Amino acid sequence: MSTHTATHLHERTRTRARRSSRALIVLGLGPLTVIGGIVWAILQPWRITLAHPHGQSFWWLFVEPPLWAIVAGLVFALLVAPGVIADLEQVESRERRR
Repeated sequence: MSTHTATHLHERTRTRARRSSRALIVLGLGPLTVIGGIVWAILQPWRITLAHPHGQSFWWLFVEPPLWAIVAGLVFALLVAPGVIADLEQVESRERRR
């Protein structure tokens, strides 16, 4: 085995540094909000008028609080949290260098 191959394999198998507790909390907020929205929809099914929209206007169907909680959790997890995590990791790496 050549040195180049061994070095290349070592780079691939390197594991990522363990995330801080702040980063884990931020990463958990989105999924917890989604789970909360799902639980809310299960516990109060009458709030989901999409299941029985008889005589309801568009806005009544559009403004479904449990569904908005699920959407907010997904948006946070997919769009907001990665940027916050990147910023947290950048600050933590600067603090470690000092």
